[in-house]
Amino acid sequence: MSKATQPVRHIAPVGLYERNKDRPFLGSTSCSHRRLVAGEWTELQLVYEVGASGLADGAGIKLAMKFYSDWALFQTSDPQAANYVSAEYEAGPLVPGQSPATIQALKVRFDQKGHERPYQKAIVIDVIDGYLNPGDRIVIRLGDRRRGGPGTRVQSFVEQGFRFRVFIDPLGSQKYAEVPGDCVLDIVPGAPAALRLVAPRLTAPGPASLMLRAEDVWGNCCTDGTIDAALTLAGPQGETTQRLTLSPNSDAGPDAYGWLVHREEVTLSQGEWRIAATGDGLVAAEAFVTAEDGVPRAFYADLHVHSNDTVGTNDTAYNLSYGRDVAGLDVLGYTANDFNVTEKAWSEAVGLIDRFNEAGRFVCYPGTEWCGNSAVGGDHNVVFLRDGVPQFPTDSRGQPVRSFEWNESTRGKLRPGAWPLDDLYAAYQDDPEGHLLIPHVGGRRCNLDWHHPELERLIEIGSAWGQFHWVYAEALARGYRLGASASSDEHQGRCGGGAPATAVFGARGGLTGVLADRLDRATIGRALRSRRTFATTGERSFASLRLGDRWMGEVVQASAEDALDYRLLGDRGWESLRLYDGETLLWERDLHRELGLSERRIRLRLGGARIKDRYRGAYWSGGITVTGAAVQRVEPFGFDHPEQGCWRQDATTVALRTVTHGDTDGVELTLSRLAGTRIRVHLDIGTYVKVGNPLTPPPNPHAPEAVLEIDGDALLDAARLPTGAVSRLLPGTELEVTVERVTEAPLPRDLAGRIPLAGLGLAADREHPLFLTARQRDQSRVWTSALFLTL
Repeated sequence: MSKATQPVRHIAPVGLYERNKDRPFLGSTSCSHRRLVAGEWTELQLVYEVGASGLADGAGIKLAMKFYSDWALFQTSDPQAANYVSAEYEAGPLVPGQSPATIQALKVRFDQKGHERPYQKAIVIDVIDGYLNPGDRIVIRLGDRRRGGPGTRVQSFVEQGFRFRVFIDPLGSQKYAEVPGDCVLDIVPGAPAALRLVAPRLTAPGPASLMLRAEDVWGNCCTDGTIDAALTLAGPQGETTQRLTLSPNSDAGPDAYGWLVHREEVTLSQGEWRIAATGDGLVAAEAFVTAEDGVPRAFYADLHVHSNDTVGTNDTAYNLSYGRDVAGLDVLGYTANDFNVTEKAWSEAVGLIDRFNEAGRFVCYPGTEWCGNSAVGGDHNVVFLRDGVPQFPTDSRGQPVRSFEWNESTRGKLRPGAWPLDDLYAAYQDDPEGHLLIPHVGGRRCNLDWHHPELERLIEIGSAWGQFHWVYAEALARGYRLGASASSDEHQGRCGGGAPATAVFGARGGLTGVLADRLDRATIGRALRSRRTFATTGERSFASLRLGDRWMGEVVQASAEDALDYRLLGDRGWESLRLYDGETLLWERDLHRELGLSERRIRLRLGGARIKDRYRGAYWSGGITVTGAAVQRVEPFGFDHPEQGCWRQDATTVALRTVTHGDTDGVELTLSRLAGTRIRVHLDIGTYVKVGNPLTPPPNPHAPEAVLEIDGDALLDAARLPTGAVSRLLPGTELEVTVERVTEAPLPRDLAGRIPLAGLGLAADREHPLFLTARQRDQSRVWTSALFLTL
C-alpha cells in the first residue's frame, strides 16, 4: 500500500496574501483638503495607494476632473511657474520575503482630452521601467510649491462636491478602470468684494422689486457673515437712503442656500431713478430704472441652464433656486443634455421644475439639448412649453427623441436615437405650439442648412460660449423668420447672465427679454413663439423696434412713407446703434461722433473670435505704445474676470492680456495731447491650449498677430479719417482691432428715435428682416428681434 502524497506547500512572502486580500483591488485615493475657496492659489496633495492589483511596468494612472471646470491648466515643464504638477513614488512597507518594487521613474503630463466625458481633463502618470507593489503610494502635488512656484489657481466658481476621480490601467493595456472613492471637496465663495443690484430697467409707475447680493471677486454669490449696506434711491422727487442688512437666509424659503441676498420692494413714481447700494470696503452697485405709463412689460429669461444631471455644476434644485433667488430671473429653462441624462434624473427634474413654477413670480420650463454633431444639424434646445409630462425620452409614437444615449450607466455603449436633426423635427412637428426649438452655437454649433419654420422661432445669439451676431445675421439672410434670444448655457451654477469662467465658457451669459402681459407658462410661451423678444449680454437692458403698432417679431406690410421707431435703455451709456437687413448694414448712429470726439482720449478696441466652432477664443497679449505724449489715465472696459486686464508697462506702453469669444474688450487712454503723437499697437493672438504645454500656447494660425501704426494727427484729421478711427479686420470670425477717438461727454442711457424707411434703399416686393443691435460703453450689447418687412 502506497503512502499518501503530502501536498507541496508553495513559497510566498509571509503575510502578503492576507494583507492583499484586505486591500481594495484597484487601490484608494486620499486628499489633503476638503474645502477650497473659489479662485484661491494653493498646493493640493492627492495620494493614490496601489491596490491588490499592483501596477505593471507600463501601467498608467489618471487623475481626472470634469471638463467644464476652469481650474487653471496644469503644466509639467517649469517647476518655478504657476500650476506645476508633480508625481512622486513612495515605497510601502514590505513583508518578509517580499522584493521591493522595480519602478525607476514616473512620467507626468496633462491632457485636456485625456479621459472620457465628463471626466475629460486628466493628469496622466505613466509607470516607467518597472512595477509597483500593492501598498506603494504615488503623491501628486497640484501646484507644487517646493521650488518656488505660486501654486495652482483653483476653479473660479462654487461647487458642492467637486470631484477628482482616479482611473488606473494596472496592466499597461490602455484599459482604464475607475478607482472607487473619489476625492470630494467643496469649493466655496470667497470674501465679499462687490455688491450687485438686479432691477427692472423699464416698468410702470408703482411697486417694483429690487434684489441686492454680495459677490466675491470671481462673481460668486457670498454665503458667510452679514453685510450692512445703504440703499439710495434718487429720482424726480429727490433722494432717500435706507440701511439694510444682507445675511444668510435673510429671504429664506424651503430651497435657500444661505446666500447673502436681500429683496426690497419699492414704489417708484414717473421718471428715471438711480439706485445705488454701498457697503464698507465693497465695490458699489448701481442700476437705473425708468418708470413710465403705458410701457410694455419686459420679463427676463434664461432658457438654457444645465445642472449636474448632465454636465452642469450643483444639482437641479440649486440651479433653479439660484435663478429665482440670486439672479432674480422671471423665466428659467432647464436643459439637460439629451444623450447624457438618465430617465430617473429627468423625471425628478421635471417634478422639481413643476414645483418651482409659480405664475406671477417665477416661470420654469423643462427642456433638453439635442446634441447632434454640426454635420447633422448641430445643437438645438427643446423647450417644453405646455404643462404636463414632456415627450422625452420618447415621443407619442414611442420613438426615441434623444440624439443618442451615452452616460456612465450605459457602460461605454453609444446608442443612436433621433439622428439627424430631421428626426427631432418629426417628433414634435405635430404640436409646434407646445414646443420651442432654439438653434445655438455651443460646443457643436448649429448648422443653418436645417430649419423648421414652425418649431424654430428664436435663435441664440449669445451665451457663456461667446457672442454670435454672425449666426443671427446669416439665419435672417437665408430667409428664416427667427427672433433674437440669448441665454447662459450655464455649466457653472450661476445662471441669469452670470459671471464668466476662465476657460471655454469665457463670456458673460446672456438673457432674453420677453415682452408679455403676464408671467405664466402659457403667456410667456406665446410671446417666445411670437418672437416678441430682444437679447442682451446678461444685463437688464431694454430694446424695442416697431413700425407703428407692429412690434419686432411680426411680419408686416409697409409703405415707403413709414418709419421705424426704436427705444434703448441701458446703464452705461449707448455708443453705437446699427440697423441691419440680415447681413447688410443699412443705417447707424455713432454717439461718440454725435457728442464730439475728444482731442486727447483714444481707445484700443479688440474683439471677435478665431473660428465659429468650439475653442473659438482669441487670446490677446501685447499692448499699445504712445510716443510724443504722456499717458495720463488708463481705463479698461469689457474685461470679464481677474485674469483679464491691462497695466502700465513703462512710460509709453500700456500692456494687456485678455480673451474674446465674439465679445469686445477695450482700453481707453487719456493723453496729454493727441497731436504730434505716434501710436503703435502690437498684439499676439494665441489659441486655447487643447494639447501641449499651457506655458507655450500655440499662435492663432490664421492671424498670429495684429499690428497697427497710426499718427495722432491722422486721427485728428476729419478729412483723412472722418470716423476718427483706424480698424484692422483679421482672418477669423468678426476678429477686429480698432484704434479710435472717443468722446469725453456722457453717453445717453435712454436712446429713442425714428428711422424713415425711404432713406434705407429697400427693394420692393421682397421681405427684409430688419433688426437693431447696439453697444454700450462697457461693451455690453443688445439685439432686437427682426421686423419682417415688405414694401
